[in-house]
Amino acid sequence: MVPFAVAGLIAWAVVGLVLLVFFRGWLTEHGHQNWLWTCLAGFLWGFPGLAVMMRHDANRRRRREAAARRG
Repeated sequence: MVPFAVAGLIAWAVVGLVLLVFFRGWLTEHGHQNWLWTCLAGFLWGFPGLAVMMRHDANRRRRREAAARRG
């Protein structure tokens, strides 16, 4: 699950940077500055998601190891 969370973080960061660098004028002209805030929010919310996925993967790994030892 961790690769999905990392991919989401990267996607939000790339889209936000592209919008900021290449489309900032267009966003301002058309009143879409909130798109940049949406990208920032998606990127920042990705970190708690990454932490949850890391914990989930560690618990799954632990359960599989315990099941392999039992039988």
